[in-house]
Amino acid sequence: MTRKHTRARKFFAKLLLVVTGFAIGGVIAELALRVSGYSYPEFYQRDAVRGLSLRPGAEGWYRKEGEGYVRINSDGLRDREHAIAKPQDTFRIAIVGDSYCEGFSVSQEEAFWSVMEKKLQECNAFPGRKVEVINFGVSGYGTAQELLTLREKVWKYSPDLVLLAVTTNNDVTDNSRVLKQTDDIPYFIYQGTQLTLDDSFRNSRGFLVGNSRAGRFGSWLSAHSRLLQAIAQGQRGLKVLLASWRAKQSNDAEPADTTAAKPVETPKAPEKSDLFARSAELGADNLVYLEPDNAVWNDAWRVTEGLLVEIRDEVAKGGAKFVIVTLSNGPQVLPDAKSREAFKSRFGITDLFYPDNRIKSLGTREGIPVITLAPELQNFAEHNNAFLHGFGNDIGNGHWNTIGNRVAGELIAKKICEGVLLK
Repeated sequence: MTRKHTRARKFFAKLLLVVTGFAIGGVIAELALRVSGYSYPEFYQRDAVRGLSLRPGAEGWYRKEGEGYVRINSDGLRDREHAIAKPQDTFRIAIVGDSYCEGFSVSQEEAFWSVMEKKLQECNAFPGRKVEVINFGVSGYGTAQELLTLREKVWKYSPDLVLLAVTTNNDVTDNSRVLKQTDDIPYFIYQGTQLTLDDSFRNSRGFLVGNSRAGRFGSWLSAHSRLLQAIAQGQRGLKVLLASWRAKQSNDAEPADTTAAKPVETPKAPEKSDLFARSAELGADNLVYLEPDNAVWNDAWRVTEGLLVEIRDEVAKGGAKFVIVTLSNGPQVLPDAKSREAFKSRFGITDLFYPDNRIKSLGTREGIPVITLAPELQNFAEHNNAFLHGFGNDIGNGHWNTIGNRVAGELIAKKICEGVLLK
C-alpha cells in the first residue's frame, strides 16, 4: 500500500469520526430539546392553488408575537376538527381571512371567532339551531387567496353564512403584485372589465424548488426537527441583533446637539403625491389611509373591490349569506387621542377610517352587509384606556391581543344577534 493511500485512509477515518461525533451530538441535542418542550414548528406548506396553506396536523408553540399553542387540524385549518357533512339543526359560519383569523398569537379559545361563536349561541341568534364557526384564516392572505379558499376549501362544509374578515392595512396591498412585491402567490388582474386569475407563481423558481422532492423533504425535516428549528430561530435572532446594533451605531455616529433645547415643532404633513413617491420610506401599508392618486394604488383598490363583489356573487350562488367585517389596525385604535393625531400628522392622513368607510360605501352600492369594527374598537380603547393590539414591549402594534380578540368577537356577535345584517 502506498503512502498516498495510507494518508487517504487516515483522512477518511478522521472525517468519519468527525461526522459521527456531529451526528451523535445532533441526536443528543434533538432529544434534549424535545424533553425540554422546545418547539418552533413550521406551520405552512406550499400550495399549488393559493401559494401557501397551513400544514395539516402541525402543532406547537407560537411565540413570535404573544404566545399560543397552535394545532392545525387534519384539513389544514387552525381550528378543531369539523365534520365535512353539516350536522342537522346547525347554522354554520365560515370565517375567511388572514392572520387575524388564523390567530396564532392567542389560544384557540381566545380567538375572536371562538368568542363570537359562544356569544351567538348565548343570544339564540338562530333559534332551534346550534351555531358552528369554522375558521379558514391563513396568515398573509389577500382577497385573491381568500376567494380561492372559498372555492377550494369552504363549500364542502356547506356554510349558511360566509364572513369575510378584511384587514384594511394590508389586504389592498396584498392584491397588487407591485405593492406586495412577491411572485410566489396568485393574483387576480383585470383584462378589460374581467377579473382573471394569474397563477404564474406555479412557474416561479421559489415554488418549483420548494415543491420539488428535495424541497418537500427539507420542509418536512424543518417541521419535525427541533434542532433545525433552534438553528433557524438563532439565525433570526442574530439578524435582529445585528439590525439593532447597526441602528445603534448609526445613532451614535450622529453628532450630539450641544445647543439649547428648542421647542418641538409639529411636522408639516407631506404632499400626497410626495407620500406615494416615498412609499418605501413611509411603508406602503400606511398609505391605505389616503385616497389614491396614482395608477398602482387605483388598480389595487379596483381589484380589491372587484374581488369583494366576486365573492358576494359566488356566495349567493352557493345559497349562503355574506357579510364583510373590516377589522382594525393598531394606529386606528390607540387609546390616546394625541398618539392617533401624531400618526395622522406624520403621514398626512385626514381620516384614519378611510379604508373602512370606502368598503362600507361599496357595501351600500352593492348590497353587501358590512360591519366596520374600527370606530367602535377605538371608542372602547379610549374609554377603557386599553390597548387592543400588540404584546409586551410592542404593545399597540401588530395583531389583536386577548382583549382585542374578545371585544371584536363580542361586537361581531352583537351585530349578527341584532338580525339586521342577515335580513
